[in-house]
Amino acid sequence: MTEVPGFEFRTSTACTYENNNPRCVEVATNVPGRVAVRNSVTGRAVEFTAVEWSDFLAGAKLGEFDLSA
Repeated sequence: MTEVPGFEFRTSTACTYENNNPRCVEVATNVPGRVAVRNSVTGRAVEFTAVEWSDFLAGAKLGEFDLSA
C-alpha cells in the first residue's frame, strides 16, 4: 500500500473487512487543513483541503450524492 507522508488513516467502524471483499474507504484528518481519503485495497489516495471536505460532508448529509434507483 502506498503511504502518504504525515497522514494517519482510519477506517469507519461501519466498514467490515471480509476475506472475499476487503474494500473500505480510509480517511486521515490528522494533518491541519488537509484531509486524505484512500482505497484500502489499492492504497491510492486523494487529498482535499479542510474546507472542501467539510463542504462534501455537508452535501452528503443533505443527500446531494445519493444514487437514484
